[in-house]
Amino acid sequence: MRTVRHIIVFAFCFLVACGEPVVKNQNIAEVILKDTSSYFYIDAANYPSSNNSLPIGIFDSGTGGLTVLDAIVKFDKHNNISGEIAVSGDGVLDFQKESFIYLGDMANMPYGQYSSHGKTELLKEHIIKDVQFLLGNKYYGTPASLHYATDKSPVKALVIACNTATAYGKEDIEKFLTKAGIDMKVIGVIGAGVRGSLSKIKQDEDVSVGVLATFGTVSSNGYLNELQSTHKKLNYTGKLKVFQQAGIGWAGAIDGTKEYIASNATNPRDEYKGPSIRNNEALIDTSILQRYNFDWTDNNMLFDGATSNPRNIQINSIYNYTSYHIVSLLEQVIHDEQAPPLKSVILGCTHYPFYTDQIRTKLNELYNYRENGEFIYRDKMVENIDIIDPAVNTSKELYNYLKSDFLFNESDLSKSEFYISKANRDNPNNQVNEDGNFIYEYKYGRNVGYIQEYVKRVPFSKSNLGHGAIEMLSNNAPFTFELIKKFINENPKTEAFPGSEKLN
Repeated sequence: MRTVRHIIVFAFCFLVACGEPVVKNQNIAEVILKDTSSYFYIDAANYPSSNNSLPIGIFDSGTGGLTVLDAIVKFDKHNNISGEIAVSGDGVLDFQKESFIYLGDMANMPYGQYSSHGKTELLKEHIIKDVQFLLGNKYYGTPASLHYATDKSPVKALVIACNTATAYGKEDIEKFLTKAGIDMKVIGVIGAGVRGSLSKIKQDEDVSVGVLATFGTVSSNGYLNELQSTHKKLNYTGKLKVFQQAGIGWAGAIDGTKEYIASNATNPRDEYKGPSIRNNEALIDTSILQRYNFDWTDNNMLFDGATSNPRNIQINSIYNYTSYHIVSLLEQVIHDEQAPPLKSVILGCTHYPFYTDQIRTKLNELYNYRENGEFIYRDKMVENIDIIDPAVNTSKELYNYLKSDFLFNESDLSKSEFYISKANRDNPNNQVNEDGNFIYEYKYGRNVGYIQEYVKRVPFSKSNLGHGAIEMLSNNAPFTFELIKKFINENPKTEAFPGSEKLN
C-alpha cells in the first residue's frame, strides 16, 4: 500500500511540475506554438503585436543584465517632446513612461559554460524558454507554489541583456518570432558594444581592442566577427587586432555561484571550477603571480602552504577575479609583437559593468607596472583605455525602435516587474543540492529536446536575490535597485512569500 501511495504522489508531483510526460527529441519552438496541453504553449495567432501599452521584455542569465536595464532606465539623450537628440539630454528620462519586465535565469546560469560542455543546443533551448516567459502570462508566486498565476503581461519588444545569449540565440529568437507571426524587434548587446567601441577609433587608426566575455561568448567569436565585419563595412582603413579573454568564473562569482566563490571557505574546495594552477582553460601562471597582485588576505585566495610558496591556488573574491582576467588579457597583447596598443576594452558580459571602477583601476595599475625598473605593459596600451559598456548603445537602439514604430508608452517606470528562475523542486527529474540549486554535473549534463519545467520563474524577493546581489545592486545600480525594492515591497505578487522580509 505504501508503495502504491508513493507511485501516486510521484505521478501527481510529476504532472504538476511538468504539465505532461517528458518526451524525447521535442523541439521547444514547436511545443510553444502547437502543443496546447503544454505549460509552454502560447496562442501566437492572437498575440497583441505592436501594442504600445505593453511593457518591454529584457532577459539575462542572472542579475548581470540589470546593468543593461540600469543604463536604459537612466538614459537621457533626447528631448522628450520633439524626440530629437539633445547633447546633454533634457533632464527627463527618455524611458520614464515605459515599464519593463526583467527575467534573470539564475537557475541555469552561467550561460557562458554551456559551449565548453558541448551543450550549445541545450543553451538555445533555455534561451527560447526565456523568450516564452516574456511573451507569455505564467509565473509562480513562490518556488514552493504548485500552481502558476496567469496575470503577467506580454511584451512589445525584446532586449537580450546577455552577450552569450545574443551570440548563440539572437538569430534563433528572430526565426522563432517569424514562425510565430509575432512582429517584434529583438535587440542584442553585441552589435551595440561593437558600434560603441568603433565610435572611439579614428578611421585610419591602428588599434587593438580587448573583449572581456564569458567562455561561451568568446567561443562563439561573436564579438570578433562583428568587430571585423563592422570595421570593414564602415570603411575603416587602420589595422584592427582583437584580443578576447574568456572570463571563466567571473560572472558566476559575481552571482555567488558556489562553483566559483564561497564566502565562508577557508581552504581549497573540491567543487571549485574557476581559475587555478590545474585548470588549463583558466590557468593561474605562478611565474607572474606578482603581476596579478592578488589580495591574499581574509581568504580572498584559497591555497595550501604559505603565500611565499602557495599550492593548489583558487580565487575567492571578485577583486581577484578582476585582477586575474585583466592581467591575462594584457599578457596576450604583450606577447603579440605585431599588436598595436590596446585602445579600448569591451565589457562583453553584462555582469562586468558592476565592476567598471575595479577594471579601470587595474588597467591603470598595469600601465604603471614595472619589473626591474622596466614598464611591462605600457608600450602595448594607451594611457586611458576606453571601457565600453554595450548597454549604452543598446539604449540608443531601443529608443530609435520605439520612436520609429510609434511604440512609446504612457505608463510608468515604477510598474516594472522583476523575475528570477529557481530550480523546480517539484520536478522529480531535477537533481539539486542542499541549497536547492542544480548540481553542476546535472546542470550541464542535461540533453536538449526533453521539454519540461526545469525551473519556476518567480518574482524577485529578498531571499531569492541573496545578500551579495542586494549589496551589489544597491551600491552599483541604485536607481534600478529602487525599482526592484518598489516591486518587492508594494506589488501584491510578492506578498505570498512566507516569512520573507521586505527590502528596506
